[in-house]
Amino acid sequence: MNNRKAVALGDFDGMHLAHKTVVTGAKNVTIYCVNNRFSLLQKSIFEERFPNAVFADFDTIKNMTADEFVDRILVDELGAELLLCGYNFRFGKGARWTAFDLRKMLESRDIWVRILEHLDYEDAPISSSRIRACVESGDIEKANGMLGYSFTFESPVVHGDERGRTIGFPTVNQHLPAGLVQPKFGVYQSRVIIDGTAHDAFTNIGIRPSWQVEEPLCESHIFDYAGDLYGKTVRVELLRYLREEKQFSSVDELKEQLIYDKSSIV
Repeated sequence: MNNRKAVALGDFDGMHLAHKTVVTGAKNVTIYCVNNRFSLLQKSIFEERFPNAVFADFDTIKNMTADEFVDRILVDELGAELLLCGYNFRFGKGARWTAFDLRKMLESRDIWVRILEHLDYEDAPISSSRIRACVESGDIEKANGMLGYSFTFESPVVHGDERGRTIGFPTVNQHLPAGLVQPKFGVYQSRVIIDGTAHDAFTNIGIRPSWQVEEPLCESHIFDYAGDLYGKTVRVELLRYLREEKQFSSVDELKEQLIYDKSSIV
C-alpha cells in the first residue's frame, strides 16, 4: 500500500481533525481539495501547511459524471493508485455518487479506495459546519478542539485612529480576510505571530461601539512588544473568548476594562 500513489479527496475546509485522519492514511499523499471554500483557514495558510495540495476547479468537476471524474481527474490528472476519503464524500453532477460508489467503480482497475469513518468530538461527529457555528457563537475553544489547532487568520496591518496608544494599549489593526467565517464580536485571548515568533495578546473583533467603525475590525494589543508593523502581514490565533464588546462612557472606563482584560490572561 505504501508504494501506491495516494490521493485524499475531500472539501478540507480548515483541515480539521476528521480531515487529518483521511490525509494521514498513507505516505506522501496528494490532497485534492474539491470545493476550495476556505472559510475556516485561509488558502495562503493552507498552502503553507499542506504544500502537496491540489485545488480543483469546482465549477468544472461539479457537473461531471462519475466516469468523467474518475477518468479525467483521478486517473489522468492525479494518477491515483490509492484513494482516501471520508464516509460522506460525494462527487459528480448533483453529488449523486458516494464514496461507496467510487469504491465499486475502481475495484476492477486495481485502484484501492479506503473509506474513513467519522471522528467524534464531545459525542457528535466533527464537521466544518459544526466548527463554523462554534466560531460564530464565540465558542472558540470548542472550535479549536475540533480543528486540532487554534483558529487562525492573517492580513496586513493597517492604520487606525491610534486611540489605544494614548492610554497605554497600542493595537495592531487588521481587516478580517474575505471569505473567512466571522468570529463572534468581542474580546479574545489571542496569540499574534510576527516573523515566526508568537506573542501573547488580546484581540477585539467588531465595530467598537464607543467609536463605531464602518466594517468589522480586528485590533490586537500585543504584550511586551514594540515595533512598527504597518503594512506587514501578521497572523492572529484566537484562543479563548473573554467578553462581548461594550460601549464605554469614558476613556478611563475603557482603560480600566483593558487592564482587567490583560490581568485575566497574564
